[in-house]
Amino acid sequence: MKILITGGGGLLGQYLNIELSAAYDVFSLYHNNIGNCKEFRSEKADITDYQQFKKLFIDFLPDVVIHNAAVSNPQMASKMNSKVVYAINVDSTKNIAELCKNNNAKLIYTSTDLVYAGYRGSMLKEDAKLIPISLYAETKLMGEVKIQEIFDNYLILRVALLYGFGLNPADRQAGNAKNNFHEMYDNLKNNKRVKLFYDQYRTPISLKEIARVINQLCGTDIKNEIINTGGKERVSRVELGEILCEEAGFDKTLIDKISMNELKDIPMAADVSMNTEKLQSYGIKLKSIEESIKEILHSSF
Repeated sequence: MKILITGGGGLLGQYLNIELSAAYDVFSLYHNNIGNCKEFRSEKADITDYQQFKKLFIDFLPDVVIHNAAVSNPQMASKMNSKVVYAINVDSTKNIAELCKNNNAKLIYTSTDLVYAGYRGSMLKEDAKLIPISLYAETKLMGEVKIQEIFDNYLILRVALLYGFGLNPADRQAGNAKNNFHEMYDNLKNNKRVKLFYDQYRTPISLKEIARVINQLCGTDIKNEIINTGGKERVSRVELGEILCEEAGFDKTLIDKISMNELKDIPMAADVSMNTEKLQSYGIKLKSIEESIKEILHSSF
């Protein structure tokens, strides 16, 4: 099977490069950050350049496209020109879906748990009310809609908060974490204080786990589905940090519990924890947070 990955140089993309290349013929596209793409068949590409992307697509002719490239940071998206964010997150998604339709390729699209209304209760199912409250989440939801308008050979994965370590050695050595979890780990390891939300709830999933999940989904015939893609447990960021402390032997008293309301540029989604029974119904077994953190701490990268 031939798999094309967009956003291959990103945090999740690098894990997908490793996981999927073990079983499939993978072609990974990156933009500004090459990450580990240099270790795999890859090429620098701008997904908003339709002619360039179409040529790469046609030359490779994938069976599956994992569309992971996006302006994926809510704070970053809010500071960018909205037309640029729209072009990347919506227009490009539409173009990729059309290429997939015209060339009989399956599309796996990584969306976000932030499309849900964050005040409607916990452990939300796929049919729960959708009220994205950031430009990032709004454009990811618009990407979902474009795909569904074009064809039915897709899986839309509403991805939860991701945690784990960045895979770029230079970033790690410099202490420049690629996500909040990595930064939290480095600070706690060095006995530095961390500020974590006590009033935002998610169903986080580790980067290693979601790469495995996507790998399993690539090998199925499942299509025309929206799937909550997260862990089994509803936790706050404080609770996630406390579990890390327990597993790594760090000092829990270094955690300062703060409210989302103390930071102005954070989307105020109090509870977008997701029910992941649908995902698990496909035979996918999910690790607990404790198991995943143990795996992260004892893995080499």
